[in-house]
Amino acid sequence: MGPLVINEIISENTNLLLAFFIGIGFGFVLEQGGFSSSRKLAGVFYGYDTVVLKVFFTGAITASLGLLFMSLFGWIDLNLVYINETYLTSAILGGIIMGAGFIMGGYCPGTSFCGAAIGKIDAIIFIIGLFIGVFIFAEGYPLWEGVFKANFMGYPRISEFFNISEGLFALMLIIVAVMMFWGAEWAEKKFPREEY
Repeated sequence: MGPLVINEIISENTNLLLAFFIGIGFGFVLEQGGFSSSRKLAGVFYGYDTVVLKVFFTGAITASLGLLFMSLFGWIDLNLVYINETYLTSAILGGIIMGAGFIMGGYCPGTSFCGAAIGKIDAIIFIIGLFIGVFIFAEGYPLWEGVFKANFMGYPRISEFFNISEGLFALMLIIVAVMMFWGAEWAEKKFPREEY
């Protein structure tokens, strides 16, 4: 059955309209969950607030199991689901830069727009910095194109990379998530939450 656009069940325009409404819903849920607060987000790195970690691991488990079961029932063809190409070097460097920005600014790109939408000045400044970074990357691209495209690995799924089944990967993800939830609870007790 799915993906819906590729199998011409819905049009590209309908797909964009659905994405728009899903994005609004996602932003609403982020804001209601407190993700528009830079202190709440930075709390993950300092251990006093691990809600972000729990929410995103819950999302990963839900998406993984949802896709797995929809595939088993024949509702979606996983071979038609788009996977970003993997350039290992740029993925590692991008993760380091993103993580450092997350710690220093207290936002990721999505949550910064969520904070800016409700008028948070630190989020607006973060977005300005984000666009400056995008501009520098785009204008200087010829200088670091080689690094950006180094270690191309194709379009791998983690299960394919480790030569395991999708079900086993989902089980391992759940086990890792449970361990992370336990570690998060430990961290919140070890580093008491500051008032904010």
